[in-house]
Order: sequence, then structure tokens, then C-alpha cells
Amino acid sequence: MTYASIDLRSPAGPVPIPQLGFGVWQVPEDGVRDAVAEALRVGYRHIDTARIYDNESGTGEAIASSGIPREDIFVTTKVWNDDQGRERTLAAFDASMARLGLDYLDLFLIHWAAPGRRQYAETWETLLELRGTGRVRAVGVSNFHASHLQDAYDRTGEWPAINQIELHPYLQQRELRAFHAERGIVTEAWSPLASGKDVLEDLVIATIADKHQVTPAQAILGWHLALGNVVIPKSVTPSRIAENFGSVDVVLDGDDLAAIESLDRGMRTGPDPDQFWSGDDD
Repeated sequence: MTYASIDLRSPAGPVPIPQLGFGVWQVPEDGVRDAVAEALRVGYRHIDTARIYDNESGTGEAIASSGIPREDIFVTTKVWNDDQGRERTLAAFDASMARLGLDYLDLFLIHWAAPGRRQYAETWETLLELRGTGRVRAVGVSNFHASHLQDAYDRTGEWPAINQIELHPYLQQRELRAFHAERGIVTEAWSPLASGKDVLEDLVIATIADKHQVTPAQAILGWHLALGNVVIPKSVTPSRIAENFGSVDVVLDGDDLAAIESLDRGMRTGPDPDQFWSGDDD
């Protein structure tokens, strides 16, 4: 299998992030250890968690017991909305590291802009401070619109290395991806299969999957990889974990990419970042 990586920007030099990762959103603490262990056994070397998932401890246990050298596993976690602001972010980082049982983190993200809190630019500044300590190799954001990215840049003079956003064939975010590309921001896709809502049964996807003798999920993940996205599918089923990892060998052609491009309908499965934690949620 060809397991590609993409370089994240960092002052100490590029930080390679495996393009295909394993997400653990909605995986309960009592099941995440087995799921992550299976993902690592299959071949994943990129694990994405977050404080709000309440499974950092199990994730860390699976990594520690895998027998795989720590430097060979790329680990991401995120600061939650109510931990934004300098002091709370620093404390949240320490707590996440303790739960994960790690000495350093590969990537730390702001989970949502939460614009109503008016703290994401300060929080971004704090992530740069954490990177400067050497405890984090690269820093970025999640669920930021272009305006939020601009605010972060205006505060610090540095763009996030990566923006993790909802992205799938029914929500392709072309304008935001172009904004990223112009500024050297890597695009990372969460909900890459649209949470299974219709997209896996789409006739266009089915036709492409049949053409390449792969599953619909593999065809969609192959599309993400062809676009140059980092992508983090999630499953707790061993067969699906292996199936998703098999997407690294899917090679789509120009006709396939054009056909999938035609499917965009602006359909979100999660909240709009401008609305989520708008200030009414505290």
C-alpha cells in the first residue's frame, strides 16, 4: 500500500502528517482502545481525537500498548470551546497530554472558532506559544471560516498549518479550499463520508466504485486523497477499518473527479461554524 503524507508548516521544519488518518469521534471510552488498536494493526499511523470526545485516555492506552515506536504515530487532539483563552488553553493542553500519556503532541487544534466567545484569535496565539515550547510539533484549527482564519493571521502574522473542516462530496467547500491553497494551509476533512447520509448510496459514487471494483466508501476516500486532503474516516468495525484503509490504493481518473465534483449541494451534517457557540450557548 502507498501511505502518503503531506507536510505541515512549522518553524522547525516541515511536519509530515499521514494523509489518511483514523478518527475517534463518537467512539466511547470503553471501546476506543480496541478501535485504535485495530486501526494501528491494519496500518494507520495517524490518530485524531479531542478533549470533547472523552476518549483521550483510551486512545493513549492503545498507542502505548501497540508496540509501535511513538515517533511513527501522528497524534492530534483539540482544545474545546469552553477552554479557549490563554490560561484555560494552557491548562487544557496539559490535561489532554496527561490523559493521552504523551510527552509531546504532533498536532494541536482549536476545535471550533466559537465566534461568540471572541477568544479564538487569542487562543491561536496561545497555540503558537505552546509550539514554541517544543511540546507540540505543529498547530492548526478546525471548523474555521476564511474570516476566522484571517483574524488568526491578523493577530499573529501566521496562518494555521491546517484547517479541519466538514468536507465530503455533498459539501465540497471549494472557496475555502482555494483560500487554504493560496496561503499554504492544508485542508483536512472530517465527516468525509457525510456520516453515511445518502452519499454512500449515490448512483454516481456507485458507478465509480463499480468501475474501479472498490466500495463506495473507498471511492469517496480515494476522491479526498486525490484532491490532496488529509482525511480521517471513523469506524469501530474491524472490517470497515480495514476497508477504509484500503482507499490508499484507489486511483481515480479525471472523469471520476469531475463526476464527483458535480455532486456538491452544500449539505452540512454538522453545524455552521458561524452559528456554533455563537454566544448564546454559555
